Amino acid sequence: MLITSIILYLVVTVLIGIWAARRVKTSNDFMLAGRSLPIVLSTSALFATWFGSETIFGASSEFLNGGLYAVIEDPFGAALCLVLFGMFFARKLYAMNLLTLCDYFRHRFDRKTEFVASVFMVPSYFGYIAAQLVALGLILNVVMGIPVWQGIVASSIVVTLYTFVGGMWAISVTDFIQSIIIVVGLGVLAYILSSKAGGVVYVIQSAPAQTFKFLPDFDRVSVISYFAAWSVLGLGSIPSQDVFQRAMSSGSSRIAVQSCYYAAGLYLTIAMLPLFISLCAKHLYPESLAGDTQLTLPNMVLQHAAMPVQILFFGSLLSAIMSTTSSAMLAPAAVVTENILKPMMKDKPTDLHFLMITRLMLLLVSIIATILACLKSNIYELVGGASILSLVSLFIPMALGMYWKRSSATGAILSMTSGIGAWLYFELYPWDIPGLVPAVVVSLLTMVIGSLFWPTKKF
Repeated sequence: MLITSIILYLVVTVLIGIWAARRVKTSNDFMLAGRSLPIVLSTSALFATWFGSETIFGASSEFLNGGLYAVIEDPFGAALCLVLFGMFFARKLYAMNLLTLCDYFRHRFDRKTEFVASVFMVPSYFGYIAAQLVALGLILNVVMGIPVWQGIVASSIVVTLYTFVGGMWAISVTDFIQSIIIVVGLGVLAYILSSKAGGVVYVIQSAPAQTFKFLPDFDRVSVISYFAAWSVLGLGSIPSQDVFQRAMSSGSSRIAVQSCYYAAGLYLTIAMLPLFISLCAKHLYPESLAGDTQLTLPNMVLQHAAMPVQILFFGSLLSAIMSTTSSAMLAPAAVVTENILKPMMKDKPTDLHFLMITRLMLLLVSIIATILACLKSNIYELVGGASILSLVSLFIPMALGMYWKRSSATGAILSMTSGIGAWLYFELYPWDIPGLVPAVVVSLLTMVIGSLFWPTKKF
């Protein structure tokens, strides 16, 4: 019954995507839904940006092991990203009418900067997509009993086909439907478990005091590490094609800004449900914590929830992760096609050829991410590593380029390359603080120095 229902969920999701894909006529429709999404679809699309494996599996696992202090990165940092993007970037980027975020680096600096930014942006997505595939593999392992790696490969094939057909229109429509389902599913599960455990207040009061520690100890290393955790997604996902394409798909700059705020509030609220559910599971079924804690929620639902709850939970969970994976695959494919391959072509491709090349890039992105997913299975680490790459290379050039008129192309390129180089160095020879902190400082200093010594002749 459960397996049949899950298959039906997946079939319906794909059919919805195919139906929505009828609105895809141009590359702009495929990548940005024709910049026409209303506030409801735009908000649900931004809400779904991270509401996938890392929120339900990764964050709940980290929460069980380290409490709120261990999940500052996500969901708190993720919500911060949406607030900052809406406050400082969405309106300005929307007015530029760009197809990808790397178009901004060409618009603000030059083609060389665009190329370097693209080269650094694309790899950051492989870990993120791999995290979603790992989650899908874990779900199929729990429900069907197949090995995780087989679940990863099977999920990759399904999601790649769905993404190949869909585009941003299909993603946005399915995001809206799936967001409703996942909220209802998690809400029902949280209510059932809290009732069994004696109520919300009792569950919270029964948890160890350290569970709700939110602020760091007031020493140098703890404070710096704390703000670094906020920055991984909070700043690192701002220069992200995934966030960009969802916000820029809005019908107006006002909708883009408002959607960021609404999605941030919705995300931070709903993301608390998996954490609370995991706390209930720990209270009711402590034996479920044995082994991989990423599997605590699915195992607990499978063993202790009634069939309707199982169907709602697993079906909506698969749908949400599929949607997140779909847009994550679209992001690097769009950047490779628009910002790396297209400028190299002697003859300007037609829109039809452009779409075909983008879809071929989807296949390549899928293959690389699938291999990575089979090699590494910690969802939270995969997502965090993906955002750190963007933080140390792209955040400073993007932010200063937008708000400091003296920023130059040379400064931006130096900032990207030195930031990545510094991060790699501090990963190999670590300090007592996270390597991303000195790497961001290096990126900032080289941006300022490069811009002052090698200014752009024409802004």
